[in-house]
Amino acid sequence: MAPTLTLKTGTSWPDAWRRCLAVAPEAFRDDRVLNLWNGAWQEDGRALPAVSPVDGSPIAGPPRLDGTTAHRAVCAALDQHRAWRHLPLEERRARIAATLDALTEHRGLLALLLVWEIGKPWRLAQADVDRAIDGVRWYVDGVEPMLAGRSPLDGPVSNIASWNYPMSVLVHALLVQALAGNAVIAKTPTDGGVACLTLACALAAREGVPVTLVSGSGGELSQALVRAPEIGCVSFVGGRDTGAAVATAVTDLGKRHVLEQEGLNTWGIWNCSDWDTLTAVIPKLFDYGKQRCTAYPRFVVQRHLFDAFLAAYLPAVRTLRVGHPLAVEQPDDPYPQLDFGPVINAAKAKELQDQVAEAIDRGAVPLHRATPDDARFLPDQDTSAYVQPVTLLNPPSSSPLHHAEPFGPVDTIVLVDTEAELLAAMNASNGALVATLSTDDRATYDRLAPQIRAFKVGHGAPRSRGDRDELFGGLGASWRGAFVGGDLLVRAVTRGPQGERLPGNFPEYQLLP
Repeated sequence: MAPTLTLKTGTSWPDAWRRCLAVAPEAFRDDRVLNLWNGAWQEDGRALPAVSPVDGSPIAGPPRLDGTTAHRAVCAALDQHRAWRHLPLEERRARIAATLDALTEHRGLLALLLVWEIGKPWRLAQADVDRAIDGVRWYVDGVEPMLAGRSPLDGPVSNIASWNYPMSVLVHALLVQALAGNAVIAKTPTDGGVACLTLACALAAREGVPVTLVSGSGGELSQALVRAPEIGCVSFVGGRDTGAAVATAVTDLGKRHVLEQEGLNTWGIWNCSDWDTLTAVIPKLFDYGKQRCTAYPRFVVQRHLFDAFLAAYLPAVRTLRVGHPLAVEQPDDPYPQLDFGPVINAAKAKELQDQVAEAIDRGAVPLHRATPDDARFLPDQDTSAYVQPVTLLNPPSSSPLHHAEPFGPVDTIVLVDTEAELLAAMNASNGALVATLSTDDRATYDRLAPQIRAFKVGHGAPRSRGDRDELFGGLGASWRGAFVGGDLLVRAVTRGPQGERLPGNFPEYQLLP
């Protein structure tokens, strides 16, 4: 009989909220967070109710602004930008470094907020915070040559990002953009992360970093955050539908832009025999329930290797550990070691479950379906946002699981007989961020990899977004605008020589680094 679990001491949402009130009283009120604009924390916006995906309990929701107030915030950010861009680099560097020291001091609280707001297991929540801090330190130490001959943009950088990596993607980008001489604006993701971002921005604002943080619906705020003439660059991370609308707007206006969009990242198996390596990596591919832009939800497998693939895959996927990220046997036990907890909300969980059921009804073959009995939950806990791992063979072409990224713990497998079929299946989404091809023959990899429409293609190993000097982008419909990573991130948010063509994927040209 499984032991009865309890919440780890000091990790409840009220515990985290009290710590926020103590650390940054200027940014948090008794029952809500504030917006930050015009250099001050503002009690404006309509605070929406929110619940934690972890257990359905109430947490702080985003204080949504209207479009008029958002435009006032953008105008104020332009004033900050005009002052900040003339600040000497050494002063900017000192302020960003001080911000990193403050983030390091409150690392545990930032991670705990990520657990409650977006359901990350403790290990991954800490990693998100650490990647932000370590990544920006790399720029603080080495940004001077990256800025040689370059100048800040004419207006602030507007950041609209998804909820899954508030620190290592969004806060990282904000601080590097500011280091390069720009004021920065961030829109709080609608689905989660508002308290974590509020705390991080409060720590930055104390050091004099010109950051604006606003909440609201994308439709309501897009006129200000995307189309306003004051905006110097739009940085977007999210889905293709919203990204397409942003791409149309910034292209029409001729704005600098960085638009990271989703794609179906695939893992191909062709003339492969290294099954031990595959077995070892399968659980890691489920980190955070595959709610990552670089997750691999699709395996494209040579038909005559299917039995060997299953022998390597199924034992690994059966080891996955799922449950409440803070549930322990004894109150003072270490944090549980989990591969993932909930998906972002109960609506997303139902969407995934419905898609799986529909795919099976239309002919997909379920190869693996875990049950809630295997998960770690508190007694009587709300588990409506949890999805157990599922693996389907040959989802029908009518299913979203056939051509789109599920953004949840659902794997699909497609069988192929020829190299042409392999490439067609791996390129099903017209572009991706990453892909991998497992094959024993290096010559085969070298011949096929350039035909896979992904920005990064691994040889028998997963690729990631990368940190520090590793470049990042996407091919096809998975990316629009300038590529980032390393010095390309700095180049994307600064002006260089007249007529400069940035590496990126633009309507008029594509230039690989």
